[in-house]
Amino acid sequence: MVGGLLEPDAGEVLVAGRALTTRSVEAKGAIGYVPQELAIYPDLSARENLRFFARLYGMARAEASHRVDRVLAVIGLEERADERTKNYSGGMQRRLNIGIGLLHRPRLLILDEPTVGVDPQSRNAILESVEHLAGEGMAVLYTTHYMEEAERLCDRIGVVDLGELKAEGTRAELVALVGEHDRVQLDGIGDLDSAASACRDIAAVRAARVRDGGLELIVDGARGLLPELMSAMASAGVAINAVQVDEPDLEAVFLRRPAGLRD
Repeated sequence: MVGGLLEPDAGEVLVAGRALTTRSVEAKGAIGYVPQELAIYPDLSARENLRFFARLYGMARAEASHRVDRVLAVIGLEERADERTKNYSGGMQRRLNIGIGLLHRPRLLILDEPTVGVDPQSRNAILESVEHLAGEGMAVLYTTHYMEEAERLCDRIGVVDLGELKAEGTRAELVALVGEHDRVQLDGIGDLDSAASACRDIAAVRAARVRDGGLELIVDGARGLLPELMSAMASAGVAINAVQVDEPDLEAVFLRRPAGLRD
């Protein structure tokens, strides 16, 4: 529906301020679509693939040549641009697949699981490319089964299960939705009971207990709270020798099957 291939049952899709339907031309022209299945010609080189798709986009020869060179640099395939793509690794083919979607400078880039089946080096290169594009102001709609990718790349995250949007928001909002909190372990020497009592007086501290030669705390916003926790420990006469912060990630949240996200 977002790519203009299916009519929505309800609601509307706006791309670059234009309503999008299956019959739209200008709105579709603002979209770069990168499918999960590779859409490249294996007997052509990366440069030839890009030139071919540039012609489909209706680019003039000079503009196409410039954009092909630029895209090859963005996806990191300059050195092997003239080699047949059937000799590429899966990761290199994925990067070319993304490059084709970038040729016409889209306002919205749709990426459908672009890192499936690629090696770690190529996966990181793809993620870095997406981060760079988003940093330049391009809107990116990114679908993935890997929670760590969503956390790394996305400003807002939607959780879809069996075609239904179960939850949507920032990482912090989704974590808060299910009541998850940060955990802080402060190891130290001194009056730990007094330190625990002092920490409980801090509004953002949900719980504090003495455990294994230190304090175990459940808090909101651990990283911003650390200076205040350190000060409370010092005031209680405790010398801190180790700090560990455990922030809940999305994968941990959803594996616990919180009530707000269940069917």
